[in-house]
Amino acid sequence: MFDENTPRKAFRNGTVITSAGPVRADVLVEGDKILDLVQEGGFEGAKEIDCRGKLLLPGLVDAHVHFRDPGMTEKEDFVSGSTAAIVGGVTTALIMPTDEPYTASEEDFADKVALASRRLRCDIGLQVAVRHDAQSLRPMRDRGAVSFEVFTADVPDPFLHDDLAKVQRALERVAKVHAVAGISPGDQSLLDSWSQLPLSQRIGFEDFCRSRPPTAEAMGIARAMTAAIATGCAIHIRQVNSRLGVEVIRRLRDLCDVSVETTVQCLLFDQHIYETKGALAKGSPPFRTAEDVAALRAAAKDGVIDIVATDHAPHTISEKEAAYETFAAIPGGMPGVQTLLPAMLKLVEDGVLSLSDVVQVSAERPAKRFGLGGRKGTVAKGHDADILVVDPGRSTRIRNADQISKAGYTLFDGMEVQMALEQVYLRGQLAVQNGEYAPGFRGQVLGPGAST
Repeated sequence: MFDENTPRKAFRNGTVITSAGPVRADVLVEGDKILDLVQEGGFEGAKEIDCRGKLLLPGLVDAHVHFRDPGMTEKEDFVSGSTAAIVGGVTTALIMPTDEPYTASEEDFADKVALASRRLRCDIGLQVAVRHDAQSLRPMRDRGAVSFEVFTADVPDPFLHDDLAKVQRALERVAKVHAVAGISPGDQSLLDSWSQLPLSQRIGFEDFCRSRPPTAEAMGIARAMTAAIATGCAIHIRQVNSRLGVEVIRRLRDLCDVSVETTVQCLLFDQHIYETKGALAKGSPPFRTAEDVAALRAAAKDGVIDIVATDHAPHTISEKEAAYETFAAIPGGMPGVQTLLPAMLKLVEDGVLSLSDVVQVSAERPAKRFGLGGRKGTVAKGHDADILVVDPGRSTRIRNADQISKAGYTLFDGMEVQMALEQVYLRGQLAVQNGEYAPGFRGQVLGPGAST
């Protein structure tokens, strides 16, 4: 079933979905690269793959993923996480640095590359945590770090940038290595104030939501964008999920180099998810109101939100459903990398986004923003042959039983989508056929000097 040894392939009679719209073209692949998009001819010696009636999308690029490796492999590891990704159509996952230990030094970075080697079914890029000491960023940038992450709340003190001066100093350092600074926006002072409340005011999910209000997100965003204006550093604001946060971005976005991310679950669920999913839905930032969801959808449609990712951050069901004194004490995070594509297709089905929007926000833009635009994110000449074959005539039902992540569940359990992922090609090789993944590990760590 898996055609490992065919160097030239021709994807015939399909419709290529680009960020500019659908294109009727055949895709010619030579080895691991797309040779060309052609209207007719040029297939001599190629294995022809009939895609009549099918859609050809680029492999998705999930810009916000935690594979929990090293240090927390009971929750996830490179094998389980990358397998879940490729089966779901994510051919490139950008890995956040908040493992144990945090990826924050040249040694940490090298160890993580070595650990991932020969254990990946999708390609990955590595992100680095910025400390507020004199840590050198250049060695990790030279090794291929795709971003440097600046945390403004809820992290250990060495990584906590909880005022404007610390954020600005961090961005100055990132700007010197010509990289993107990822910003997780929050306000530590509001968290600290909430933690001093009586226990009776900190028990339920409503209390947890009040601990991280939209004002905290908005303050973190304003602080980061102000620092970006002052330093000229390119920034990427993560996990925006409130109307107030969106409005702050609208007012300042023309003054700095900024990209903006939300998660697909925040485009589909509001706070009512806690009533049905309870602890399984606990993450940070919390789900917001229906009005916030509407604002996020509008921002994704009009381009204020550039990127839609997952913040795949798994914990096992047993961890989630253990007894805790407060809702806030439940481990925060949920799986998502395997369900990014069907969840995005649900937004298409509901009329929120178009297929071209999906390609833009979950493939092309994240690839470009994090320095992979010459290889990833689009079905185009010279790019890696990361291709998804989607059948619009079949439906998909998302089920807990099909999830590969060690989390063992999904918030989207039971959701039905009127399209189905049929095949996944990673750099020209068939990696997944109808949910069954090929044996072996083809994934690479992306970046100069870091391919494995």
